[in-house]
Amino acid sequence: MNNNLRYALATARLNTTDVAAALAVDPKTVARWINGRTPYPRHRWAIADLLHLDEADLWPELAPRHQALTAGVEAIYPHRWAVPRTVWRNHFQEAAEQIGILAYSALFLAEDRGLLDILSTQAGAGVKIRILLGDPDSPEVAARGTDEGIGPAVMAARAKNALTLYRPLLDVDGVEIRHHRTVLYSSIYRADDELLVNTHAYATPAANAPVIHLHRTDDQGPADVYLTSFERTWTTAQPYHNQH
Repeated sequence: MNNNLRYALATARLNTTDVAAALAVDPKTVARWINGRTPYPRHRWAIADLLHLDEADLWPELAPRHQALTAGVEAIYPHRWAVPRTVWRNHFQEAAEQIGILAYSALFLAEDRGLLDILSTQAGAGVKIRILLGDPDSPEVAARGTDEGIGPAVMAARAKNALTLYRPLLDVDGVEIRHHRTVLYSSIYRADDELLVNTHAYATPAANAPVIHLHRTDDQGPADVYLTSFERTWTTAQPYHNQH
């Protein structure tokens, strides 16, 4: 029996059905976790995020492995598709000052209506939102399409589709979108001092590449490397103006 998990769920007033719905699993699976079976990492991280706890609070026996990570590295997901949707939504929802998105398209986020609503609500609450998307007509976007094996035309279409979906956010004060012509070695998703960094690898779609959760520290940790990349790209990108 995992009493830590059982007590945490009781405190949050969540039952197995609630957790199952949030993680898109069977309630019987959640019951097995409560009875002592250890979930896969992606499910452990999702439950911890759902309960606003650290993974080690729920599975202390895994703490040595977690603590072995470099300072500033909170978690590593093996693939972007393995990052639970609740992680993405909580990531942006908990930002208090600024949100940044740097990618060629970030279409998987743009297609999430609930996440777009979160961005709109956050902007309305005074959170500064900056979105950097690849210029569909740029050679960099075409090259990334070739590198991923989907072809230049498909990647350009993804960038255009993403822009169409993100465009309504420009009607909200505090949101700015720019086009970049930069070779990206990773996509960056910032929420204040928390970063989700989707690495890029040759011959691998971004959805299959790892995602690293970084926390900005005071000692020039790894998060600062990616924040510098974001800011440099932002200064060289071209503003996109809504056109009705």
